[in-house]
Amino acid sequence: MNESLPTKSGAAAAPAKSAPRPGKTLPVEQLRGRQLGRVLIKMGKLRRQQVEEALDIQKERRGPIGAILVELGYITEEDLALAIAAQSGMEPVDLTKVDIPAEVISLMTVQMANTYRAVPFEFDSDRKLLSLAMDNPDNFVATDDLTTLLGFRIKPFIASTPDLQKALNRYYPEGEQESITGLIDELSDDEDLAKFKGRGESIDLADLRELADLNPVKKLLNLVLLQAIKEKASDIHFEPFEDEYKMRYRIDGVLYEMVPPPRYIAMAISSRIKVMANLDIAERRLPQDGRIELQLKRVPIDLRVSVLPTMFGESVVLRVLDRSNVQLSLDKVGMRADDLAVFRQLIHKPNGVIINTGPTGSGKTTTLYAALQELNSPEVKILTAEDPVEYDIDGLVQTQVRADVGLTFARCLRSFLRQDPDIILVGEIRDLETAQISVQASLTGHLVFTTLHTNDAPSAIARLMDLGLEPFLITAVLEAVVAQRLVRRICKHCKTEYRPTDQQLMELSLRPEEVGDRVFHYGKGCDYCKNTGYSGRLGLFETMVLTEPMRELIMERASTGVLRREAIKNGMRTLRETGLLAIYEGITTLDEVVKETIVEE
Repeated sequence: MNESLPTKSGAAAAPAKSAPRPGKTLPVEQLRGRQLGRVLIKMGKLRRQQVEEALDIQKERRGPIGAILVELGYITEEDLALAIAAQSGMEPVDLTKVDIPAEVISLMTVQMANTYRAVPFEFDSDRKLLSLAMDNPDNFVATDDLTTLLGFRIKPFIASTPDLQKALNRYYPEGEQESITGLIDELSDDEDLAKFKGRGESIDLADLRELADLNPVKKLLNLVLLQAIKEKASDIHFEPFEDEYKMRYRIDGVLYEMVPPPRYIAMAISSRIKVMANLDIAERRLPQDGRIELQLKRVPIDLRVSVLPTMFGESVVLRVLDRSNVQLSLDKVGMRADDLAVFRQLIHKPNGVIINTGPTGSGKTTTLYAALQELNSPEVKILTAEDPVEYDIDGLVQTQVRADVGLTFARCLRSFLRQDPDIILVGEIRDLETAQISVQASLTGHLVFTTLHTNDAPSAIARLMDLGLEPFLITAVLEAVVAQRLVRRICKHCKTEYRPTDQQLMELSLRPEEVGDRVFHYGKGCDYCKNTGYSGRLGLFETMVLTEPMRELIMERASTGVLRREAIKNGMRTLRETGLLAIYEGITTLDEVVKETIVEE
């Protein structure tokens, strides 16, 4: 609890009631852009002497003058919010005196109103202008997001926190949240949408715009987006088929199907997404890529949009990049303590190439970002070439590869070498040219991180040779290859012990006598994990450090099997062995490890 600040006379300040409180509100034009103290005087909340007193205290101890005035007891938090709003040009609204029409309330879902703490109270359909009450004058993000999600121009007004909360409780009670099923029923009954039924592809541009602007379509899409982000989905799929239209979420690497909407709204959904991502709604023959930027509760969310023409319409996939959900720390990627110690030694080398390998979606980018985050400091210049740039990180100079205009990985790398870097991240080695320039960068004293798509760490050597890279170059620069997979974690809330059958053990090439008295676990399924038995994911890692004997084997073009045996002899723990340890520790299940790892030769 804050102590009262002393006034100039040394006495503690009592809550001020001396400032006049006029009944009339000044026009916002007279307050916009003025200094906060001046705004509060104009509003009749303070006298000049009180502002001067706060300014003197501010000189002594710094800090916002508004907070000092509240601490002195001269104004309330509500007075401060109103003044900041007036300063930024927002007008006040008294929600207790406004009777909001049902059609205006229906423009937003319960989830949206409560997520953004905003209540619509007036809508000008001719100007497409929505008047919105908020209690935070700094919540400009809500205005931007709601413009994107609702497709209207937004005029924000400031309301007191108690009044806004009462309005939220009255119009958008959280216990009565809309369900996707309910909104789909609403869509099925919508007359404006029904007229597009059976039209197929024969829809002109004006009708497409009308489709994308229909309120039931916006509400359904917004609910699907907000729910996907809340449930930490990594991808949202909208897929048209001959007789149905599917919506699916990918959570922890597994796709889950939602209640399917009517087939004829496929074009409405894809058009709405295109509008939100600033894509061409008239183009239905070619693939398109875009992005939608949102901020939910001050957390930046990027939605990467991919539109693909198919036989039955456009398939749309949104990749959800939630920065609050990604752990950009090496301590949190899931490496075991010994693997982490080795990896830390590797990333602090002055030069060389470190390759992270694995299939798409195995967490390679997150691991490399975590390594760069650890190396990121004012003394180090880090450049990245990515396709696409997944997360923007302060301190890194990041470049988006654009093959359509000739900006390939190889071309980026050539320019990088003239930018005086210390560390370089190459999103992926796809061709010989990129591989050769990466080697060149390493030979000239740079540390290079990159990725490949192979099944395990030893296979990366064969892949580099397949691209055309000479063995002597590989042995000269390659320091290590780290392979990784993601397996689902058992839900802690429904974790249950069980005894696997001999057949289940055989899938992992285990004999009952090897297992002994070890206890195995699985998730029974509960409300917390939505009856899947899993919650979250864990990384499995295989770290192959190049030793002198291994370099000699590479020079002799030894097979992947020979390299693997040599790596194991040198202490490499395979992906399957790492998975077994996770099973024995009760973190994941036997099925997950069988699915994600291969048997060693």
